[in-house]
Amino acid sequence: MTDLIQTAKTITQTYLNALEGATADTVGAVLEQHMATDAVWRGVHPFNEQSGPQGAARVFWQPFLSAFSAVQRREDIFFAAENGINDRSSIWTCSMGHLMGLFDAPFINIPPTRKIAMLRYAEFNRIKDGQIVETALFCDLLHLMTQAGLRRFPQQTAAHLVQPGPRTNDGRLLGPQDPEGGEKTLALINRMIGAIDAANADPRALTPHEELQRDWHEDMIWWGPEGIGAAYTIERYIEQHQGPFRRGLKDRVFNGHLCRMAEGNYGAFFGWPNLTLTNHNGFMGLPPCDTPVDMRVVDVYRRAGDKLAENWVFIDMLYFLKMQGVDVLAELAAK
Repeated sequence: MTDLIQTAKTITQTYLNALEGATADTVGAVLEQHMATDAVWRGVHPFNEQSGPQGAARVFWQPFLSAFSAVQRREDIFFAAENGINDRSSIWTCSMGHLMGLFDAPFINIPPTRKIAMLRYAEFNRIKDGQIVETALFCDLLHLMTQAGLRRFPQQTAAHLVQPGPRTNDGRLLGPQDPEGGEKTLALINRMIGAIDAANADPRALTPHEELQRDWHEDMIWWGPEGIGAAYTIERYIEQHQGPFRRGLKDRVFNGHLCRMAEGNYGAFFGWPNLTLTNHNGFMGLPPCDTPVDMRVVDVYRRAGDKLAENWVFIDMLYFLKMQGVDVLAELAAK
């Protein structure tokens, strides 16, 4: 299995390096070299689900590379593992960081700055028979809007930051790792998910601090998406995210994950969607809405010892908002 995981890493890194050298004119050919013809590609709204390399090129990569020049992939985390879902029958890679470039032309109605811009991303790729057969690419479009001077949600409860990689600077696991480390990380992530389920079932069984301190270090860092922001320490996380989230959003249904994986001290998951819930009491400055809405979410984790230390979170905010009748991209087009 170690050989298969290392092969998946090599395939993915070769693909990512080729992408960094692509242009809007050549990116379709680059994708065709590395992706299966019937590959499934998923991206945040408005890109959504596409079929094959040309679908991915048309909806995301060509517009992005037409808007940004001199693009660099600033990768902070990279690892590979068997998918902990579906009897570990597939191997995925996870890459996370920023796509940095000069923002020179409009991108999905976001006006250019002609300055450096950093697009936060997390990308999962499933490798089979030497090719990429499934991709999930999440990026933080509200974060990009804020860099362009468009702060759509000024009431966000935590901090806006260009978010760094791991404090330990060891997130790119290019070589083989001790399998026991990944098993320990995955078990801790599973235990943490179980704690959330238990809190949803009986919110009064434990205080929020008691719930979190079982699986998280006191000085945890939660690198959340724009619209919510980043929070530091258990207490500030409760104040600046968990509390507003649980007070505002009710009737939460967990739909499961498509991939949940870990290698060494790092782990991640994504769902499509992870959650269905209702904005009963207002969230992110939005009024209450009785319509059940979906959250497509990525979580990337760093474990330190027996607890989680850092968590990078991506939410498909534009999709979540549009299901509530808030079309951010239409608002930009109308300006």
